Amino acid sequence: MFAINCKGKIVSWDAPLVMGIINATPDSFYKGNLQDDMLQLAGRMLSDGAGILDIGGQSTRPGSERITVEEELKRVLPVISSIHQKYPDALISIDTYYSTVAAAAVEAGAGIVNDISGGKMDPLMYATVAQLNVPYICMHMKGTPGNMQQDPQYEDVTKEVLDFFIATIDTCTKAGIKDIIIDPGFGFGKTIEHNFSLLKKLEVFQMLHRPVLAGISRKSTIYKTLGTTADQALNGTTVLNTMALMNGASILRVHDVKEAKEAVTLFTAYKKAR
Repeated sequence: MFAINCKGKIVSWDAPLVMGIINATPDSFYKGNLQDDMLQLAGRMLSDGAGILDIGGQSTRPGSERITVEEELKRVLPVISSIHQKYPDALISIDTYYSTVAAAAVEAGAGIVNDISGGKMDPLMYATVAQLNVPYICMHMKGTPGNMQQDPQYEDVTKEVLDFFIATIDTCTKAGIKDIIIDPGFGFGKTIEHNFSLLKKLEVFQMLHRPVLAGISRKSTIYKTLGTTADQALNGTTVLNTMALMNGASILRVHDVKEAKEAVTLFTAYKKAR
């Protein structure tokens, strides 16, 4: 399907990848992956089939407050260094919108930068990623985590998100970023209806000829629709992950790697059937 260059290592895949979420933060909306022993969690995710481990030190749940660069560095660098040392072949992404954190994380062992702001919260991010020569996950977000869910409005959410990527990919390319992965940003400045509309029309983003990441794991679109909680949203997550795969997602960003990997395996077998 795609190939990306991660610090000189070519990573290619012909079936969707699973990205495991590791939260180095005390206030994630889902407590299941808040573990003292993140090295053990990383090992389990890799054993379960994770192709990427995504390390984040800043909560981006709706209404969350921004922490400083210094605090984020304290949270993520020891985790990245430990995982890189224990599992040197593991592909690690750093979930940050600070260019300083991105640079330090790549030096510590990360090979991908995952920016929820799409470069809008740090003007140095594009140039930094280009200089680091690593892939860039560019996400669409309306507003900031602090205010993004305060009545987000769109005339046509899919068209507006698509237009954002067309413009931003051009800017990233001109800045020197070679590998760009796009993330429509489920739950980031979108209502439940917006999220379902994006999921239903996800195939539209194939025209950009970039890997598409779907990050909908245990989010409120699932548990509010079902009338449950994030802790009870695993089955709903698997259902929507499968829909994302059917509509062209190349990467699933999830809390539960084993179940997502099973969805990918079944989807791949289904696609091969004649």
